Amino acid sequence: MSRKNIKHIFLFLIILIVALLWITPVIWSFVASLRPLSEPMGRGDVWFGHRLSLGSYIKAFSLAPFGRYYLNTLILVTMVLSVQLVTVTLAAFAFAHYKFKGQRLIFTYILLQMMIPTTALLVPNFSTIRILGIYDTILAIGIPYFGSAFGVFLLRQAFLSIPRALVDAGVMDGCSWWQLVRHIYVPSAIPTFTAFAISSISWHWNEFLWPLIITKSDTARPLTAGLVRFTQLGEIGAQWSLLSAATMLVIFPLLIAFLLFQRKFIQGFLHSGLK
Repeated sequence: MSRKNIKHIFLFLIILIVALLWITPVIWSFVASLRPLSEPMGRGDVWFGHRLSLGSYIKAFSLAPFGRYYLNTLILVTMVLSVQLVTVTLAAFAFAHYKFKGQRLIFTYILLQMMIPTTALLVPNFSTIRILGIYDTILAIGIPYFGSAFGVFLLRQAFLSIPRALVDAGVMDGCSWWQLVRHIYVPSAIPTFTAFAISSISWHWNEFLWPLIITKSDTARPLTAGLVRFTQLGEIGAQWSLLSAATMLVIFPLLIAFLLFQRKFIQGFLHSGLK
């Protein structure tokens, strides 16, 4: 066996181990969610029960308005992504198409935002939301994310990879700046837009701390913040099957969506010029 083949096998084993470490908690949560509520978990008995049961899912739906949580989450991720697609596209176009004084400094300043921990912005963002008078609304959850430094960087890289001759041809044909964006830049970066959309939806679907802080009722809470209801019900105690069922209701749609679009997600990063 050649050294190259040994290297490939070694890398494959490392990837396999990492994948198993990642998927094991998900598998355990799914198995635990099918455990009957009447069978508590004990030491050495944390997997399958004597039978499979959907009772935990039925009770989870009865304890929390998951229909409302799903609707709030869909509204949130759609609203944020729609605004982000406009803001990051225009910003990326400006940095990729034009040359202006201070361009590198401004772009660096935007990228520095990715280094700021989200928790460091909780207090100022909360104060701003209270001043605006939109506390406990879906809009309050989404406003801090209407801009995305990561999206600007990703799309700028994709726009820079577009042949300049194609852009110059559009300029010679009399295209305005918005026509260049619509007919040249955007169509050429569709895979990158897809990757960014998946990344944005995944992030805001799973966001927990900020929605929990900025909401106080089920009318605005998304799925992740809605799970807090299960920690506040004294009757639940240590019923891990019920908690696992509620958790699976949150992650199932996102997990399925990622599995369906993972190829486009990877292609998007490849087309953006990120290696």
